[in-house]
Amino acid sequence: MLEKNKKYECKIVDIGQGGVGIGKHKDFTVFVDSALPGEIVDVKITKSKKKYAEGVISKIKKESEDRVERVCSMKYRNCGGCQIQELDYQKQLEIKTNSVKEDFKRIAGIEDIEVHDTIGMENPFRYRNKAQFPIQRENGKLKIGFYKKKSHDVIDMDKCVIQHEVNDKIIEILRNFIEKNNISVYDENANKGLLRHIVTKIGFTTKEVMVVLVATKSEIPHIEEFLEELKENIEGFKTLVVNVNDKKTNVILGRKNKNIYGNGRIIDYIGDLKFEISPLSFFQVNPVQTEVLYNKALEYANIGEEDTVFDIYCGIGTISLFLAQKAKKVYGVEVVEDAIKDARNNAELNNISNVEFYVGKAEEEVPKLYNQGKKANIVVVDPPRKGCDEKVLETIVDMQADRIVYVSCNPSTLARDLKYLDEKGYRCVKAQPVDMFPHSVHVETVALLSKLDVNNHIEVEIELNEMDLTSAESKATYTQIKEYVLEKFGLKVSTLYISQIKKKCGIELREHYNKSKKEKQIIPQCTPEKEEAIMEALRHFKMIE
Repeated sequence: MLEKNKKYECKIVDIGQGGVGIGKHKDFTVFVDSALPGEIVDVKITKSKKKYAEGVISKIKKESEDRVERVCSMKYRNCGGCQIQELDYQKQLEIKTNSVKEDFKRIAGIEDIEVHDTIGMENPFRYRNKAQFPIQRENGKLKIGFYKKKSHDVIDMDKCVIQHEVNDKIIEILRNFIEKNNISVYDENANKGLLRHIVTKIGFTTKEVMVVLVATKSEIPHIEEFLEELKENIEGFKTLVVNVNDKKTNVILGRKNKNIYGNGRIIDYIGDLKFEISPLSFFQVNPVQTEVLYNKALEYANIGEEDTVFDIYCGIGTISLFLAQKAKKVYGVEVVEDAIKDARNNAELNNISNVEFYVGKAEEEVPKLYNQGKKANIVVVDPPRKGCDEKVLETIVDMQADRIVYVSCNPSTLARDLKYLDEKGYRCVKAQPVDMFPHSVHVETVALLSKLDVNNHIEVEIELNEMDLTSAESKATYTQIKEYVLEKFGLKVSTLYISQIKKKCGIELREHYNKSKKEKQIIPQCTPEKEEAIMEALRHFKMIE
């Protein structure tokens, strides 16, 4: 156990949750904020436990070659928004790819998934279309910015390099308005005061701007002055809303909105689809990468005009409407009633009529719809961080969909759900991580799962008496090859992979199964590592030279 406030030398070996460096002092684990893998640092211990400690860098003795200078001011370092901004961007992408692979291996026990390199941004700054700034007074000083990590203390800031540039000017206008008119600011400890947050939403395509003042009352003194400043100085300004939240809560927005100017909505596009956004609407915060993500999901779904699709956890229908442009029918399911209202409105806005939206918990609504006779041959899921409810997965399996496209914001729960589906006959063919949140450790992933069936995939043990074997095949059974590869290389290989490599080596196979009539059936391909292991087994059993 390390002593608090003392300094120790640590070698940083990895990056953990929240972007914290994982260091070692001898064999003792120390979590070090802003430290990068490969660095040797002196660490001042701020918290000491029996099995680990936490600390801050006192001195960098050996700097990582991947360390870069932060773009934002050092005084904003503790805001928690950019966890790994000091890490070279290409290295950030590499770490995100590896984190997906590692979760697949560690949690799902699956190593042969084709995980592509994470798709990053050409310019990984100023990418967010939504900002939420808490407002606070400390010893009489006005603060507008972001919460300090692991606290509700506001770090005062005049700009943020991952937020849209228009926010810098809006914050300046609000600051002047509050000070000039001595507007009351909410104190969460005393549960008193008026202004709590300012929320902004920007249409990246349309350039339309929404400003929302979150307050404990709908009436804000002199608000017309604030409105005039916005109209005069903010290009694209469309609407000002007061959102009323009078509860003692950490939830930012209340349920009641009062439109001060405009209709309380802005328009933006993803691809060629138009979406109406309200103060309470959920809309992906990185529109550039959202289009990348959804196009990849659409590519993986490989939809034809006769296909029917379930979009589970559909939100305001963004993915549903993408799918509906190609599918015969789409069913969207979402628990948030306001989101479904937005989804239906967005379908009408885009003149899309082949989609139906249902309100309810996915684990209740999806089985109910299936029991009513609604089923799909393609399923898309986009669950929250906790992943899919098992009842949802059970229903998808019962539905016998040909393909599942899983859009995930959490590789760990994605891996957990892939393991469940793999055991039920759905093999993950490939996965594509997408960097939706540069300079953070978060990563979105699109995974494609294909249903394995006896019509197209060899997933059964093949006995010698079932096959008319060539002399080469009689050297070893599939089971013997599997056991040899597992024992020598520690790898699990499927009968399908062995068959692929046998065919590649010219070992003739007599087929005793019917080819699938499904044109879009996707067959997993053996990885290079497993191919070499199988080749070695074939050499061992003298089936090839």
